[in-house]
Amino acid sequence: MITFINHLPALANGLLITIILMSSALIIGLMLAILFTIVFSSEQKWFKKIISSFIFFIRGTPLLVQIYLIYYGLGQLELVRESFLWPVLKQPMVCAILALSINTACYTTVLLDGAIRSIPQNEIQACYALGMSTWQTLKHIVFPRAMRLVLPAYSNEVLMILKGTSLASTITLLDLMGVIQQLISQTYAVVEWYLVAAVIYLILNAFITMIFSHFIRKNHGILT
Repeated sequence: MITFINHLPALANGLLITIILMSSALIIGLMLAILFTIVFSSEQKWFKKIISSFIFFIRGTPLLVQIYLIYYGLGQLELVRESFLWPVLKQPMVCAILALSINTACYTTVLLDGAIRSIPQNEIQACYALGMSTWQTLKHIVFPRAMRLVLPAYSNEVLMILKGTSLASTITLLDLMGVIQQLISQTYAVVEWYLVAAVIYLILNAFITMIFSHFIRKNHGILT
C-alpha cells in the first residue's frame, strides 16, 4: 500500500497520457470515418477502391505493426525527414495517436457503412424528393440515424481503442502501461503492478460502458 501511494503521481501521469491518447484517437478517427463513409456513399469508384483497400490492410494487420510502421517507418523516408512535418512526426505521442486514429477510423467506417445500408431507401429517396441535396441528406438524416444504430457496436470499438493504447508503451511512451513497466523494473513486483494496471483498465472500461449504456437506453427510448 505504501509503495502504491508513493508511486501514485507517476500512475496519475500515465493515466492522463492514456486518456489523451484514447480521446484524441477517437475524435480524429471519427472524423476520418465520416469522411471515408462519405466517399463510400459517392459515385467515385476509384476513391472507393482506394479506401476499401486501405481499410482491408488496416483491419488485416495488428495494431502493434501499424504503430511500428508509423513510428519507425516514417523515419526511414528521406522525404519525411526533410519535410517541415518531421519535428512533429518524430514524436512518439503523435505517432501513437496517428496509428490509433487510423485504426479506429477504418473499423468505425465499416460500422457506419453497415448502419447506412440498413436505413430504408425510401427515407433517403423522400429527402431527395423534398429537394434536399446529398450532403443535406447525409448531414440531417443519414448520419444521425446511422450513429444511433451503430452506438452499441461503437461502444465496443471505444473499449478496444482504450486497451489498444497500452501498445503505445512499446515506442517509449509513458502511458499507463509504460509507467507500470517502469515501476516493475524498479521494484521487481511484477504480479502486483500488473494487477494494478488490470484494475485501472477495468475501472475505465466500466466507466465507459456505463456512459454508453446510458446513451443506448436514452436512444432506445427516443426510437420507441
